[in-house]
Amino acid sequence: MLITHKHINENFEYDGSQIEGSWAFKSFGIKGSSIVTWIGSMNISSENLKDFEDIGLEIKSNNMLHFIIEHFDQQPANLRIAYMRQRIFVMILKEELAKKGIGSIRKGDDIYIDFNGLKKLTVSIATVSPSTMKIHCGINLTSVGTPDDVDTIGLFELTTSNISTTDVSSTAHPIIDSIDYFISDVVNNYINELNDIELDISKTKLL
Repeated sequence: MLITHKHINENFEYDGSQIEGSWAFKSFGIKGSSIVTWIGSMNISSENLKDFEDIGLEIKSNNMLHFIIEHFDQQPANLRIAYMRQRIFVMILKEELAKKGIGSIRKGDDIYIDFNGLKKLTVSIATVSPSTMKIHCGINLTSVGTPDDVDTIGLFELTTSNISTTDVSSTAHPIIDSIDYFISDVVNNYINELNDIELDISKTKLL
């Protein structure tokens, strides 16, 4: 499965409009299935909400790492497959955090960090247009600017002093020391997982 990854160095806000079909092509000329990543704030306008449970809620953050995933391989687009791929992506994200020594708890499509109580690290949504399946996942880099009624935490707030139980040094070191490598690991493992599924399908004898 060919999936193009493009990281945008420009900092811009996620307002929910980026979940629309073919946004990657219209904005950056990317044809076909893609993953677009960037760092920026989030403030989803009411007209761009896609989850009925979120109506009336504030969904915002001052600083997030954003992933917009778009798939064209199912025509017409399949909402069930979109949600299944969203869960695969979130599980891969959880695995990558574990490799960094960050324990986390997954509840559906959300990831929480247990630090003086459960604190929300991510937001995510999956949806479809007639021709494309879309996934957005936003990961807090800090908790600044998140809703007052939600306990949150950010990747840059996870340090050896508040996560590791074996580090006895007096200096707190950030767990995520390179966001670029972290992005690459998450994206590549997601793409590889989907490619492995395609290969398994091609070698399976039907009943």
